[in-house]
Amino acid sequence: MRITTRAVSVALLAPLALAACSSSDPGDGGEGGSTDAGACQPADGPVELDFTSWIPGIEGVVDVWNEENPDIQVSVQTGPNGNGGTYQNFFNQLEAGNAPDLGQIEYDALPNFRVQDGLENIGVCEDVAAAQDQFVDWTWAQASLGEEGALYGVPQDTGPMAMFYRSDLFEENGIEVPTTWDEFATAAEQVRETGGYITNFSQADINQFAGFVWQANGSWFTNDGEAWTVDLDSAESTEVAAYWDDLIERDLVSTYPGWTTEWDNAYNSGEVWTWNSAVWGANSIATGAPDTAGNWSVAPSPQWSEGEQSAGNWGGSTIAVLKGSEHLYEASQFALWLNTSEEALTMLNEEANLYPATTAGLELPVLSEGVEFYGDQAIYDVFAEASGQVSADFVWGPTMTQVYNDVSDGFAGAISGSGTLPDALTAAESSTVSALEAQAIPVAE
Repeated sequence: MRITTRAVSVALLAPLALAACSSSDPGDGGEGGSTDAGACQPADGPVELDFTSWIPGIEGVVDVWNEENPDIQVSVQTGPNGNGGTYQNFFNQLEAGNAPDLGQIEYDALPNFRVQDGLENIGVCEDVAAAQDQFVDWTWAQASLGEEGALYGVPQDTGPMAMFYRSDLFEENGIEVPTTWDEFATAAEQVRETGGYITNFSQADINQFAGFVWQANGSWFTNDGEAWTVDLDSAESTEVAAYWDDLIERDLVSTYPGWTTEWDNAYNSGEVWTWNSAVWGANSIATGAPDTAGNWSVAPSPQWSEGEQSAGNWGGSTIAVLKGSEHLYEASQFALWLNTSEEALTMLNEEANLYPATTAGLELPVLSEGVEFYGDQAIYDVFAEASGQVSADFVWGPTMTQVYNDVSDGFAGAISGSGTLPDALTAAESSTVSALEAQAIPVAE
């Protein structure tokens, strides 16, 4: 694609898995990439698989598989999103030995499950390994965790980021649509003179902030196979935080809590003009700001340096085979079909606006059409380009829920006048190191 994966960035997690959950032995798949390839063999007879997901409409997609595959029947259970309760259910089920065969797990949660030895390595399945070139490079890197010959979830969807903007307001006020973050800050001053805000900065959207850092070629974690290095206040993170801190200090961006009535009203009324968000944000704006239909467009995200072509990512999931499944082959076959079949990918996009992780999926006919809400612009062309500009090197740590909570608390404090965004990152780095050490997960000095 573009940027080659550096193995050091998402290095082997085997020692960490052993440190965090002592039940593994070298032969049972507890160590990175060590699952016996012989385990990925077809069953002698019909198989029934359990699958847990939170994707709207997933039942209909599974019905298609079941109709076409009478010997591999999948029973799907839906529930809250991962951090809304499904992940905790998975961990409880893994401990009790009754986890489903398959589960939906987001990229940022995979390291946590890997450290807890909760995933089967489906990379040993020949059909899975052979499918690598069907996927956008960075998604495979996220799902393999940098382990040679390993894969801990078949990439399902992605969240490449771009800028949604009120093209009518920019044009009416003679303000140039920004292409760099410096231009964005200048435009923010011009928009403020009209009484509006160029965008909203919400303390709760830490994934969005991570996407900004990702675009700036920063990363929050590294692992050398022995221990984790935590770098939430890296030079790139600090630069991004200082940028937004300045806009907040100068009252050039609003700070409404995300996903609230206030947030919707700000966009629906024209008070806020842009949103740098993931591809799935197209639906969020359409439903939250219905009165603005036809007035929005999508452009590439502003760049940190003029002439760059870099994009961040916000969101995306894999379909993983949870530890203990007795049907690795059949489970991997279903996961591959769900995330590579044109029929399945089209249904997932139509039902839930999922944006495929496969290169072929980016060219689905449904994604080439103009979108009425966005003035009939073929907005997915912009996101397809952004998807090819996402670095493979951003690394998630094994305690991301804690990280999100701590950074969010710090950002909320900064917005209310207590400290700064860079201060919040430094404090969260300290609490993250403590959280890792409390779980006996090695941390680099």
